Amino acid sequence: MELNNTEKKEICSFDKNIVRNILVAKPDKYKLLETISHRNREIINTGSSLSYSPLSFGEDIICLDFKKFNRILDFNKNEKTITVEAGITLIQFLNFTLKHNFWIPQLPGYPSITLGGAIATNAHGKSCSTHGTIRNSIKSILLFHKINGWMNLSEKENKEIFDLTIGGLGLTGTIVKITFNLTNIENTLFITKKKKIKSVEECNKVISNYNNSSYFYSWHKADNIKNFGEGIIFENIIDKKKIIDFKGFKDKNYKLKPFLFPVWNKLSIKLCNLLYLYLNRLSTEEKTESFLKVIFPFYSKESYFNFFGNNGFTESQLLISESKINDFMSEFKNIFKIHKPTITLFSLKKMSGEQSYLRFEDNKVCLTFDLIKNNSSNNFMNEIDNLCLKYQILPSIIKDSRIPKNIFDKTYRYANDFREKLNKFDKKRVYKSEVSKRLEL
Repeated sequence: MELNNTEKKEICSFDKNIVRNILVAKPDKYKLLETISHRNREIINTGSSLSYSPLSFGEDIICLDFKKFNRILDFNKNEKTITVEAGITLIQFLNFTLKHNFWIPQLPGYPSITLGGAIATNAHGKSCSTHGTIRNSIKSILLFHKINGWMNLSEKENKEIFDLTIGGLGLTGTIVKITFNLTNIENTLFITKKKKIKSVEECNKVISNYNNSSYFYSWHKADNIKNFGEGIIFENIIDKKKIIDFKGFKDKNYKLKPFLFPVWNKLSIKLCNLLYLYLNRLSTEEKTESFLKVIFPFYSKESYFNFFGNNGFTESQLLISESKINDFMSEFKNIFKIHKPTITLFSLKKMSGEQSYLRFEDNKVCLTFDLIKNNSSNNFMNEIDNLCLKYQILPSIIKDSRIPKNIFDKTYRYANDFREKLNKFDKKRVYKSEVSKRLEL
């Protein structure tokens, strides 16, 4: 049912794989949120629409746009807590907390993402080996459910729904406000150190011994089999000596809009990789970098995504045990030689946590790679799906929009627990998305 606060629009997943014409509602008051929810049979929540997978929309599902719910409701400096509405973006949130030398360290990699979206996906950042996922910073959640009404969720109140909601892809209801436990931050400058490596296997060996007080990730060339995995490890450490006063970030309107025709191809990727590697070898091994550059590496570098063109791309993010990486990479490279996909990005970082329900979280290594979307990439990814089964790898359903249901069911061993508890909580299964329908959640 349409209301005055609704509009029809075309929307697509961030990877451009799924496009739908949908109806969006834009409530600006809690009462209107209730009214719209009660008048529609199937609902899903949306924030900045930056999900790689179609988590925030679906066919014949009304999308609740939460951008107008972006207020800071309470701040307690002594108790180190803050309560915000779910539509607030990361950059709006940080512009307030960093003035008081606080933050939450589990920040996904783009500042326009909303806090509600970060909770629904149980987001993590560069420091995930140290700080884990965002659930470690959540004190409580206020949830609205069309049937079950308003609910306070925490470790002490409605704990089962609290656990289902964090990383639950918005399927338990509408996250309206969140209270976070804040962490002190000494400075908004980082010292970045670099280390050259010759392979993914060497990288895995090096990062397994890294100090957990630092944030690190790797970048690898993956454009040919001869030097596959050659690259650099970046280590970020908060600069505790050159302290600066935080003056706030400008929320610039960078364009995340794909070019009509793709720029990325095998030649352009090879040239860019060579140039990137060469420039990093020439530059100093240690330098000071800003908060935005370290925490949000693609901010102001949106051209990387735009260069894929309207055809989009595929991103795969995998959690794999350190002990299995060498064997996995051996088979990965064999498959690479056969199918010859065009990989535009390849990276590793350590992660910590406990896997449960739909959460992409564990004490393993997180391996990420992007591919130009074409038949060779599709065939390559079908083979990677089989390796996920063989090596007990957890693929991210948040990043990879093409993961088949049979692969999901076999890799997410707690998926049935999630389904059973969600169906018990919401027998009519009101909150749905393109992803939840495909995976039968």
